[in-house]
Amino acid sequence: MKRRVVVTGIGVISPVGNTTNEFWDSLIHGRSGTGRVTQVDPDKFPSKVAAEVKNFDPSMWMSPKEKKKTDRFVQFALAASEMAVKDSKIDFSKEDPQVCGVFIGSGIGGLHTIEEQHQVMLEKGPDRISPFFIPMLIVNMASGKVSIQFGLKGPNSCVATACATGAHASGDAYKIIQRGEADVMIAGGSEACITPLGFGGFAALKALSCLNDTPESASRPFDATRDGFVMGEGCGIMVLEELEHAKKRGAHIYAEIVGYGMTSDASHITAPDPKGEGGTQCMIRAMRDAGVKPEQVNYINAHGTATPMNDRVETLAIKGAFGDALARKVQISSTKSMTGHLLGAAGSIETIVCCKVIETGIIPPTINLHHPDPDCDLDYVPNQARQAKVDICLTNSLGFGGHNATLCVRKFKE
Repeated sequence: MKRRVVVTGIGVISPVGNTTNEFWDSLIHGRSGTGRVTQVDPDKFPSKVAAEVKNFDPSMWMSPKEKKKTDRFVQFALAASEMAVKDSKIDFSKEDPQVCGVFIGSGIGGLHTIEEQHQVMLEKGPDRISPFFIPMLIVNMASGKVSIQFGLKGPNSCVATACATGAHASGDAYKIIQRGEADVMIAGGSEACITPLGFGGFAALKALSCLNDTPESASRPFDATRDGFVMGEGCGIMVLEELEHAKKRGAHIYAEIVGYGMTSDASHITAPDPKGEGGTQCMIRAMRDAGVKPEQVNYINAHGTATPMNDRVETLAIKGAFGDALARKVQISSTKSMTGHLLGAAGSIETIVCCKVIETGIIPPTINLHHPDPDCDLDYVPNQARQAKVDICLTNSLGFGGHNATLCVRKFKE
């Protein structure tokens, strides 16, 4: 018997809100988190828009001394983890630390720290590099710091699979609990790389939207006028628990994770497989793992980045997994139209969206979808949230390098 895994706590730091309630309220009301970029000089880049986290105060979550030793992506992870643990009402002082773990990934890690310390070396010499430089930048430090924060001594790891990171970290944590290697896992992804080098790198790829005159409408997944993604930052963390463990302590259950699929396109370093076969197989594997048939899926949170190729290929992938007729019936939306693309944090944030859709019966819209694209001809819940009974969701994440991840989330039933 596979052990059942449920979501009992949620924490969010995002461009549309730094609490779960604010985040969710923004999504269902179609509020964009995109504005003119402030963390880099916009005059130096063709794209001048980004979805930045606003009004984040690390001192709410750590001492000034700790802040100086911690990169922004780790600060996000610590804050969102604190929120998720508080939301779950779990008291780790009463838990066996050997069966409680952490799995938090990051696509890029401490880019702020890398750039700052490189400048220090150039201006002042190598002997002035911070002794905390390496611990601040490495991608596993979010997991490490969170485990230290709560004293968790069970499985502890991270993953770095570009834009699929958050989904892979959440799926891997789910499997750890399902296999009986832990009872509780803090899981998700965190990203903060809106820096001159990070922003410039994605601009050099010509991956970023240059719809600069109206920043709030720059992210327009599945729209015929889409021209690239909006770079974002943030963190999504969940407390995952084995079902009986959660029931024993009377935990609130948002939803149950029931399936996880992962594949590789084996096609190109940045572009998706043009036939969408990797995405198709990923969804099929997640549904097979969940014991779910395509006709039972009510909602898909799409990867939906607003790059011309991604949205067309994901549409093909959904048709491949569901068949043309069923694909036209399933409700789909891209919340990246509001949050921008949170890179390594996207998959976990979007799994949280699925949990909230199931809990509230409200599907967030794909905003800025005003010009139908003949190649993107499914129901993307355009511009207005929709009330719907949703029992089963899929969420897709497709990363550079051909990494694909799909999670299946289900309404909890005894």
